[in-house]
Amino acid sequence: MKIFVQIASYRDPQLIPTIEDMISKAKFPENLRIGICRQYSPDDTFDDLTVYENDERFRIINVLYNESKGVCWARHQVQQLYQGEEYTLQIDSHMRFEQDWDVEMIDMIKELQKDGYDKPLLTGYVSSFDPENDPQGRVREPWRMSFDRFIPEGAVFFLPETIPGWREMTKPVTSRFYSAHFCFTLGEFSKEVQHDPEFYFHGEEISIAARAYTHGYDLFHPHKVLIWHEYTRKGRTKQWDDDKEWHLKNTSSHKKNRQLFGMDGETPINESQYGFGTVRSLRDYEKYAGLLFSRRGVQQYTIDKKYPPNTYTFETEEEWLGSFASIFKHCIDIGFTQVPETDYDFWVVAFHDDKDETIFRKDADKNEIMRMKTDPDGYCKVWRDFQTTYKPKYWVVWPHSESKGWCDRITGNL
Repeated sequence: MKIFVQIASYRDPQLIPTIEDMISKAKFPENLRIGICRQYSPDDTFDDLTVYENDERFRIINVLYNESKGVCWARHQVQQLYQGEEYTLQIDSHMRFEQDWDVEMIDMIKELQKDGYDKPLLTGYVSSFDPENDPQGRVREPWRMSFDRFIPEGAVFFLPETIPGWREMTKPVTSRFYSAHFCFTLGEFSKEVQHDPEFYFHGEEISIAARAYTHGYDLFHPHKVLIWHEYTRKGRTKQWDDDKEWHLKNTSSHKKNRQLFGMDGETPINESQYGFGTVRSLRDYEKYAGLLFSRRGVQQYTIDKKYPPNTYTFETEEEWLGSFASIFKHCIDIGFTQVPETDYDFWVVAFHDDKDETIFRKDADKNEIMRMKTDPDGYCKVWRDFQTTYKPKYWVVWPHSESKGWCDRITGNL
């Protein structure tokens, strides 16, 4: 059984260690077919793939870094290298593997098929490793993805957490969500649910989750660790570091994601190639996952991290629609230089609508301010969440100092 491995790499010194570990840990390395979109700089020497050019298992696309259009574009390029392999594995270029990962993943898929799932898909924010402390730094507990929030631009964010009771489990658990850094499924997925090359970054994973589900794929998190991911990307150049117009691509991508889901009054679009499938509908996915995209809504069942499908039953569509809460959760980032005083007694923290009326206000007290001003990331993170029917237009942080009174008012659009 051959596996088509998909890797999009951007100036990554972990690319070759990832390839070497993947091959060495596979039980049948001869069955791997490895597609790579290598986005490189001539000044870099750490990701030279010359040694693999005569290896028939490799299909390599070399792209100058300044010609890259982002990770979704790169993943799309790799998918064009698919040649009918039975399975496919999509990963990032900074991963590590468990021994015999290939056989383990295939066996999971086959067992799920025996359970009645024709097109199972293994995915998730997999457990982390530290390249500077490997293998000692590897997290040995399998993770699942839980709902975090709709961000102002419309995409859904997720959080990883340990799968409860994983030691007693004998099979994968159901998932609502999809991770682009780990996906193992039937090879035809490479053709059926291709990455939209016009997406940039955010929105990629929720759109693929819904599209995969509507194409008949059932999503699962593995119940044991077979692969690790390095999350910090410490010391590595990202595509948006080099691309002076990345924000334009990002803005366009967010709009396309809102159009796909019909959010914020956008006219729904469903392009045949990068739209939803016909096996199930978007509404089927919403009922399965407990999300309502048009209202940025989420069911309590999903917030409580219960496994899908959501098992609420309703007699009418109106009752179902009424089960969703529209929770706005956002992190306001304030640079330390914007709040230089040492004697703040409180900050006004408020969100306003397009009529300049206050939707929500919860001030920061001395204790919260002190915690935020010692954040190791070098800026204050003002987290707020609340229920609202309307998306706020902008936020306000207005610091008050015991010695200077009201300080500069800080605002930002959403």
